[in-house]
Amino acid sequence: MKNIRNFCIIAHIDHGKSTLADRLLQTTGTISDREMQNQALDDMDLERERGITIKSHAIQMNYKHEGQDYILNLIDTPGHVDFSYEVSRSIAACEGALLIVDASQGIEAQTISNLYLAIEHDLEIIPILNKMDLPGAMPEEVSDQIIDLIGCKMEDIIPASGKTGLGVDKILEAVINRIPAPKGDENAPLQAMIFDSVFNPFRGIIAYFRVRNGVLRKGDRVKFFNTGRDYNADEIGILKINPSLHPRNEIKAGDVGYIISGIKQANEVKVGDTITLLENPCLESIKGFEDVKPMVFAGIYPVDTEDYEELRYSMEKLQLNDSSLVFEPESSAALGFGFRCGFLGMLHMEIIQERLEREFNMTVITTVPNVSYYAYMKKNVNDRLIVNNPSELPDPSGMDRIEEPYIKAQVITKSEYVGAIMTLCIEKRGELRNQVYLTQDRVELTFEMPLAEIVFDFYDRLKSVSRGYASFDYHPVGYKESDLVKMDLLLNAEQVDALSALVHRSNAFNLGKKLCLKLKELIPRQQFEIPVQAAIGAKIIARETIKALRKDVTAKCYGGDISRKRKLLEKQKEGKKRMRQVGRVEIPQDAFMAILKLND
Repeated sequence: MKNIRNFCIIAHIDHGKSTLADRLLQTTGTISDREMQNQALDDMDLERERGITIKSHAIQMNYKHEGQDYILNLIDTPGHVDFSYEVSRSIAACEGALLIVDASQGIEAQTISNLYLAIEHDLEIIPILNKMDLPGAMPEEVSDQIIDLIGCKMEDIIPASGKTGLGVDKILEAVINRIPAPKGDENAPLQAMIFDSVFNPFRGIIAYFRVRNGVLRKGDRVKFFNTGRDYNADEIGILKINPSLHPRNEIKAGDVGYIISGIKQANEVKVGDTITLLENPCLESIKGFEDVKPMVFAGIYPVDTEDYEELRYSMEKLQLNDSSLVFEPESSAALGFGFRCGFLGMLHMEIIQERLEREFNMTVITTVPNVSYYAYMKKNVNDRLIVNNPSELPDPSGMDRIEEPYIKAQVITKSEYVGAIMTLCIEKRGELRNQVYLTQDRVELTFEMPLAEIVFDFYDRLKSVSRGYASFDYHPVGYKESDLVKMDLLLNAEQVDALSALVHRSNAFNLGKKLCLKLKELIPRQQFEIPVQAAIGAKIIARETIKALRKDVTAKCYGGDISRKRKLLEKQKEGKKRMRQVGRVEIPQDAFMAILKLND
């Protein structure tokens, strides 16, 4: 065990984690030059196309240092705020972390939040100054920022470059010398924590785990602590590249590996569960990380109602690869049967939708995203209802108050963009709590604002007003009372429940007007006139009209009396009236996403 090191890589999005991981794999000879490709650990097409890491990836490397053979278990983590749950799981399975900071960008919001996660778990932090080969690198300035942040010495910071391979040997040396070997007792009862799972269509569910105590051998009868079920360890092994699974006969304390036990049901494997032996079980499970808290809720419905069961099957398989996805069945008057899903953020929602289309060939409709609220009733003020969907909101006359979730948002930006960012945050009902100058031209702004306001287009607009120079991170701080109203959308006097939204009373009129205008553009014209209305209760606050497509019924009348034309027009008018009473308006998919792009 003294020659094993478990570590992860943490950084802000786009600071060069995956590129540096590629160099580590090459230097240790884990992957040959012939098999090498950029983002070697990212195995999804989506990750390569967008250049981001969506899922944590674990891999074992062998390295010889001063005549001794070492086993290095590396976990590469995502950098985007929406995937911080993946980071928390990886951190729980490690003893050390490489903190990577871009030498040209400096410390950003996600760097700080990931660092605090690592410090909470008592990880040994190795600071690395990446992208030193760039002409815009500012090593002295950024080194000072790192020293201020974590209180290390100048000589502890390793200058490196993922592109050229500079400093990779020093990083491996620091991992061996500075990160402690895992603690654990091979003679104690087996205790292993599951930190990830994937679904293989041929072999069932493959669970990745980290052994804390004891030894797991091939063929052992194992028990999962939380679910209480037991299985045979048909195959166990370690994680490599090409092929990724290398079978072994035993895995000892301190090591990371995988287990295949013929599990087919998604709900039987829970990330964070503890594996132990059936004959000699451990007394308690490992406390690693808390349950995931979804931030954004949206409905996902199949385009064709017959595909409902297939969508359920696809979602269950997807949940194995992404345990932060939460869903439950629901139905909508406009869209039929579907699922109410909880996501960690807007990017997460976009990725899930795209993965359903690519990996499972499911074409889905996504409703307007929202957050969950608490409604308190007048009859019993202590009676609290959780409202995940505007259509679940009780009658306002019997309601005492509504509370909405608030977040603490940290924005790090250049000082020249402070004014524009403050204007944006105040427009989104944010309150400035703190303003700290990290250096002469870098400011950290702390706001308290409603989560519902950042769900839609906040991140995109923040990038626009700061020309991409602002980084953003947030965490929930609880619920506060707000003056919220339910805004309904009526098409042809029929309410469309999928387009209802809970909005602040001060924003309702503006939002209603913008939404009606947007839907007027997006909904195709029919044979009859369609009124598009936004309403609060029985009061209409905005209206637009989609004009009818009109056939020229008087074309065949040439000359003659006006009464003949009048008769034909009256007949057409009656037909339109009847058509409007029975007509159904089809809503295109892009209309549901229209709210997100109201400011475009």
